[in-house]
Amino acid sequence: MTQTTMVFHPRPGAGPEKPWTFPSPERTRLANGLSVLRVHRPGQRVVAVELLLDAPLDAEPEGIDGVATIMARALSEGTDTMDAETFAAELERCGATMDAGADHSGVQVALDVPASRLERALGLLADAVRAPAFPTDEVDRLVRQRLDEIVHELASPARRAAIALYAELFDASARISRPRAGTTESVARVDRAAVADFFAAHVRPATATVVVVGDLDGVDLDGILERTLGRWTGSDAPATEVVPAPADDTARVVVVHRAGSVQTQLLAARLGPDRHDAVWPALSIGTYCLGGTLTSRLDRVLREEKGYTYGVRALNQSLRSGALLAITGSVETDVTGPALADMATVLTTLAADGLTDDERDAAVQNLVGVAPLKYQTSRAVADAIADVVAQRLPDDYLPGLYARLGAVATAEASDAVVAGFDPARLVVVLVGDATQIREPLEGLGIGPVTVIE
Repeated sequence: MTQTTMVFHPRPGAGPEKPWTFPSPERTRLANGLSVLRVHRPGQRVVAVELLLDAPLDAEPEGIDGVATIMARALSEGTDTMDAETFAAELERCGATMDAGADHSGVQVALDVPASRLERALGLLADAVRAPAFPTDEVDRLVRQRLDEIVHELASPARRAAIALYAELFDASARISRPRAGTTESVARVDRAAVADFFAAHVRPATATVVVVGDLDGVDLDGILERTLGRWTGSDAPATEVVPAPADDTARVVVVHRAGSVQTQLLAARLGPDRHDAVWPALSIGTYCLGGTLTSRLDRVLREEKGYTYGVRALNQSLRSGALLAITGSVETDVTGPALADMATVLTTLAADGLTDDERDAAVQNLVGVAPLKYQTSRAVADAIADVVAQRLPDDYLPGLYARLGAVATAEASDAVVAGFDPARLVVVLVGDATQIREPLEGLGIGPVTVIE
């Protein structure tokens, strides 16, 4: 009998760390003026396409807020050569999905399709922006659908808080002070003519950008684009101007009365510097330390120590001009006053003591260390590049940003978050039962308290 000797080899160790950077897009331009940003991602056989149209919300005609949203949704409801049902069937045959929406920076149309069917899907996208039909019955249906959505949004405490905050923070003359997709009154005024007029006034290739991300090996992208989106024509009018919206962030408290509510939705915010500002990397690290995770300053006090909430978050969200610096969460009604007082204490303590090196290191690891996982898919990369385009930042902004985030010092992050979240410059909106929470709030001295229905 032969005896077998087992030989055990040591487990191989980890290989050398591979440097990562966000992929830099290659920029070209079609003959019709359409800007093209492409990123080759080997192995990503589903190609992500995002078309950005320079049709911002502040370009909507007065009195018909929401027309941009209806126009965006109506782009897939038929063209000059096919009705809505045929258009949807053609997308399905391509194995593609197409979604569109409107934001303050403009209208975005997202398309995901297997690389082998890219040309056919881009042909459909081109038809949608070249000659949309905007059928009256489909536009009317989308208006009714949007009116139904508004009812549900107003029943959501988080959404109601956001609506009240923007109305309170920004001047009433600014479009950003009103709901992004319109109000009941303004949406009801949207009709087929309004949609067609808005499209004609603002949608053109010369001010648009298409982002294409995926495995482009063997794909004649230049030829495909010229045969599809290259057939789209329009005027060469200049891009819309970005005009900063007036804002008043003097500290005050607004209570949106919600009778019988057992919880209070909290949203405290101000307008701060955006990604064009050199302080943005430090502000991002500091904001994460303040409220970016379950171990952040706010959660340690309000959730772990006091048990007021399941979680409170801090964020810095870029707008068309400036950024919203906000703290958001919900607490039980009877602890609304103490929770708001403790939030203010966290901010004043942070101003006195600053962040620790451990907090800074954890924030860098979470924002920079996990970025390769965050951007694994073509869609994630396309969305990030499209966001950079919408904010009118340089094409190489994201690679540079991640390098800057990793280099932020603890003191820099402390100074940025303390300045950004100064309690004396936060507008606080609370959605809850005013009969129970108003009196405790008035005793806090945070700012004057106003109740609205």
